[in-house]
Amino acid sequence: MSARKEFATVALWAVNMAQPLNGIGAWLAKLDDKMAEAAAGGADLLVLPEYMSEQWLSFAPSGLKPAEEIAWMAAEGEKALAELPALAARHGIALLAGTQPVAAQGREPDGPAHVNRAHLALPDGRIVAQDKLCLTPGEKDPAAWNLNTGSTVELVEWNGLRLATLICLDVELPALAAKIARAEPDLDLLLVPSMTEKQSGYSRVFDCAKARAVELQTAVCAVGCIGSVAPDGSRGNYSGAAVFTPCEAELGFDGRFAAVPGAAEAEGDGPMLIAKDVPVGLIRAIRAGGRAEVWPGAWESDGVTIGG
Repeated sequence: MSARKEFATVALWAVNMAQPLNGIGAWLAKLDDKMAEAAAGGADLLVLPEYMSEQWLSFAPSGLKPAEEIAWMAAEGEKALAELPALAARHGIALLAGTQPVAAQGREPDGPAHVNRAHLALPDGRIVAQDKLCLTPGEKDPAAWNLNTGSTVELVEWNGLRLATLICLDVELPALAAKIARAEPDLDLLLVPSMTEKQSGYSRVFDCAKARAVELQTAVCAVGCIGSVAPDGSRGNYSGAAVFTPCEAELGFDGRFAAVPGAAEAEGDGPMLIAKDVPVGLIRAIRAGGRAEVWPGAWESDGVTIGG
């Protein structure tokens, strides 16, 4: 691995799902523009929300049923995925292209045919896939978005950074974070693409993302979708973007490094937060040097009993 970075600049695009598209080409052109904007702002990487592919439903065939949407988005996604490495190489920054449905190869043969997968495209040509591990009820509905689950948290080393991705509900699971803490105690950035329909869901994901920054002593970058792809507002999304750090005096006390507040509607393409110079080196030094005020490290509860 190259020398560890001391600072990382992260761009988070809270996509306005109400902006219609006329094809994958239009989406790729928009993504190209956003990557250029992120690169011009000094970003090391650009992060999109979970299920950014739902915006593609604005050009889906008329009469597409909810149970058919996952397979249709997966087919469209194959066209998009082929272009991601070139985008990352051209702009010289990494791209976490949100999430989209992908065929669940190698999963249980009688299980659902697709997973919800995030793709991290790196300028060196690599694409690292991360599947969602824990599904919401809507993602397990045979009459709608019926999906399979992943089983691995992928750790990535790139450009002096150690990265991992947890998709939406996955960041709400303390048991998963504890396992990551034991296996990977030297994480620089945790990326959290999300999709939340209501302010309650947004609050759960973003508050838990902030808790993971404390628990893992790392920077956590969360971003979600805003608005509805349906003209009648029936597929609403409420979210924003934020970068959280551990709540330490040296890092500004409150753990909120940068944020775009949550909202149900957005103008244009949706807000982009460029969080400049996230102090990953200082966080690493605090984590490794015993400088945190009370952090117990990768604490395990095996010796604790619950009385009754």
